[in-house]
Amino acid sequence: MFRRKLAIFVLLGCFLTIFAFASGFETLQQSIVEKTLPNGLKVIMVPRHNAPVFTGLIYADVGGANENQNATGLAHIFEHMAFKGTKTIGTKDYEKEKLALDKVEKAFLELRSAKERKPKASEEEIKALEEKFQEAQKEASEFVVSNELGEIIEREGSPDMNAFTSFDQTVYMYSLPSNKLELWAAIEADRFTNPVLREFYKEKEVIMEEKRMGESNAFGKLLDDFMAVAYKNHMYRSWVIGNMSDINHISRTDAEAWFEKWYRAKNLTAVIVGDIDPKTAMPIVEKYLGQIPSGEKPSQYVSEEPPQRAEKRIIMEDPAQPLLVIGYHKPAFDDPDNAVYDAIADILGGGRSSRLYTSLVKEKKIAMYAGAFTDLGEKYPGLFLFFAVPNQGKSPEECEKAIYEEIEKLKTTPVTNEELEGLKARSKKNFIGAIDSNPGLAMNLARYQNLTGDYRNLFKELDKIDKVTPQDIMRIAQKTFVKSNATIGIVHTVEKQEPKN
Repeated sequence: MFRRKLAIFVLLGCFLTIFAFASGFETLQQSIVEKTLPNGLKVIMVPRHNAPVFTGLIYADVGGANENQNATGLAHIFEHMAFKGTKTIGTKDYEKEKLALDKVEKAFLELRSAKERKPKASEEEIKALEEKFQEAQKEASEFVVSNELGEIIEREGSPDMNAFTSFDQTVYMYSLPSNKLELWAAIEADRFTNPVLREFYKEKEVIMEEKRMGESNAFGKLLDDFMAVAYKNHMYRSWVIGNMSDINHISRTDAEAWFEKWYRAKNLTAVIVGDIDPKTAMPIVEKYLGQIPSGEKPSQYVSEEPPQRAEKRIIMEDPAQPLLVIGYHKPAFDDPDNAVYDAIADILGGGRSSRLYTSLVKEKKIAMYAGAFTDLGEKYPGLFLFFAVPNQGKSPEECEKAIYEEIEKLKTTPVTNEELEGLKARSKKNFIGAIDSNPGLAMNLARYQNLTGDYRNLFKELDKIDKVTPQDIMRIAQKTFVKSNATIGIVHTVEKQEPKN
């Protein structure tokens, strides 16, 4: 009885918080100022005067899904290079550095050609070209002022200069004191107008080490192979970090061409949230970001994934913890039923009170953990994933069977009103938490602008959550969670094989 009363009070508290925040949505929306600059760059501003800081964000509408096979990893590589500086930041003498960088590029292209031609060049020729390449890099490094861009931002008061690349976007974001808006605008305009891809090949080594570390555990290796099995055509089949041979092959010239195509004003969105006055801030932003070349909005076409015709299964043997991943193809983020998929993920796999955790972990004790999530790919049709970590002595197949049992219940029996109200309260609370901070609101405004075509759709999420019904959940479960739409990935534990002498 006490737990039930406590749950009621918790839900009541959530609803009161949600009501108070939702009632402020209209005020928040009315405060937003937007403008498309003459060069085509979209600017969104939100004044919030609760602290003397602001968050500035640049959203590039490009990610791993926009790459081509044989050139994977470019989106992620350029994210790294955007921190290397410009013609005026990060160099001791750009004119001399440019000559040195051209020498590096020429040496790399010669080395790459020697390694890739058929028949391959002799070991002696490759060794000589490698030495030439290393010497050219050493000469170019003499002009570099390492991390000058980051140090400027940190010195001016930013603790969180950051960026990330996903399948669908590349985002650059950090916060500064509110009197540093002009500095932010000037720096962002410079690095997206005059980037210099210095230390390019050194940074590729860092990325390749990242990839090796990611594939050093069974889960990373399983997912790497799992995506290539789940997708036949679509570039979601290749992880954003790229294939090792592609990363090795990509040149600075390739990365510069990527920048020229995707980092033009018409493909960028700038969002500024915090202690700003749009009346004075917009002219500053236009003065600087308006300098970025306009370019053209690139085509967002990618190869469509055909309907899956049969269940797919991958079984990997590894001296590691057994694992299970089940994926089902689902529509893109802007689908009318997206809120229903989120509701299903919450009910089945959203934490320790979810059905999967309750069944597999608490009751049957066949798993250490079990859950679900929906956001593996958003701009294009993605995957709804279930996962489980079997307990000692239990198998992935036992967990798989138990997950299917819970899915079948969802298909045939309406969720209870208590479950539905609980998930709506949690979803709304999570949604509000996601936009409560300046960085969170900036990210979500940019995300909705680019994924749905209008940032205002962000403020319709609460209504979408409210409209989810038990019948919607049954309908989507019956439609999506079918055998022919499933890809299963399993890790079976085997003893580590010692290398033979």
